[in-house]
Amino acid sequence: MDQKLILLIEDDAVFAQVMSRALERRNFQVVHASDLDAARLAIATNNHDYAIVDLNLAGHSSLELIPLLKDKRPDSPILMLTGYASIATAVEAIKLGADNYLAKPADANDIVSALTASPAADHAPMSIQQPMSVRRLEWEHIQKILKENDGNISETARQLNMHRRTLQRKLQKKPVSG
Repeated sequence: MDQKLILLIEDDAVFAQVMSRALERRNFQVVHASDLDAARLAIATNNHDYAIVDLNLAGHSSLELIPLLKDKRPDSPILMLTGYASIATAVEAIKLGADNYLAKPADANDIVSALTASPAADHAPMSIQQPMSVRRLEWEHIQKILKENDGNISETARQLNMHRRTLQRKLQKKPVSG
């Protein structure tokens, strides 16, 4: 069986090392890039079969990499992986061409399943097993309005009828789970 090449674009060195080993045990070849520049180079110089892309690379969004990946290999599945899952970013990633979206923590089995899922399978990029908490719904709504305002915190606060500093404090916290 030929080894398939996975581009792993991930800035967490420990996670990348553990995931690379787990994928290699599953007969994949892994090329790792830890920042946007290294990712662009890896995309240009490798003929990948799959791509796993962390949404947040050292504080920068990696959404810009999706079109580059699709241009290089249009039929190659792309999995967005992030510790900061939000519906707004998932929708944006899928619109740009990502095939699936997983929130961390995700293990190698989850990742391989998401990458190799049959196109005929249920094409729901995210599944929600439980209803979201009120705090999580608030977080999702804030992210949606912030995205609609191109990251303008003052305008987002105005539209949410919230003081700008209150919004800034909420944005500094990690997103609530569930």
